[in-house]
Amino acid sequence: MSKYAVIGNPIDHSLSPMIHAQFAKQVGLSITYEKILSPINEFSSSVERFIKSGGLGFNITVPFKINAYELTNDCTLNAKAAGAVNTIKVENNTLIGENTDGIGLVNDLCNNLNQSLKDKEILIIGAGGATQGILKPLLDCGPEKILLANRTKDKSIKLAHKFSKYGKVCGFGLDQIKAKPVDIVINATSASIAGKMPELANGVAEGAICYDLMYGIETPFMKWAYKNSALKVSDGLGMLVEQAASSFAFWHGKTPQTRPVINLLREKDD
Repeated sequence: MSKYAVIGNPIDHSLSPMIHAQFAKQVGLSITYEKILSPINEFSSSVERFIKSGGLGFNITVPFKINAYELTNDCTLNAKAAGAVNTIKVENNTLIGENTDGIGLVNDLCNNLNQSLKDKEILIIGAGGATQGILKPLLDCGPEKILLANRTKDKSIKLAHKFSKYGKVCGFGLDQIKAKPVDIVINATSASIAGKMPELANGVAEGAICYDLMYGIETPFMKWAYKNSALKVSDGLGMLVEQAASSFAFWHGKTPQTRPVINLLREKDD
């Protein structure tokens, strides 16, 4: 039986084993998929042990995505642009890295929320690792421009400059957001984990798709979006399932159906 896993710290909350079990069932594959808790300073040892035990591929979650990138022998353009890896395939003792986070977000927005990204104005809140992972796939869809707002202005300016070769990106401080509607607002900060809300100008959400990368709860950002006349509000559960589907396809060459799995997880949440 083919052996796969997700490695992170913490890892208990991960829905990945359930998601990949559903995908395998759909396409008639026999796999095992486990959660591995890696000590913070022992990521490479955890990977080595898993591969020695017959592991053929694994996902990587916080805080190891940059460590995973450094560990790969080769990686995709998405992973190179992000400087982080969330999926590794083992082939002839070679580690090939991919980053499916941005692909997952794009597929959720386009296929599940029926939102075209072409010629749209997109505001991303936050300029950390999560934003770095989603920028290239979003820019590949041809938006009019992406606005990057971050508490530390310099960080968003640097990130905008780095990704400007893929499309139009502007970086500035959170306090410089205008109270003027955009098409899509994405919360890529860790504020939702702490139950907090980034300081945003209210008018920016009016008639917009407001999307929080976090899933599992109605976040303060989502509540703010509802109050401020957003057209549509979503958490990141669809992105989670879509990025897992891209990982699955990267390993097995078969693309599973995501909608039944998203529905299943939403039902469990209710």
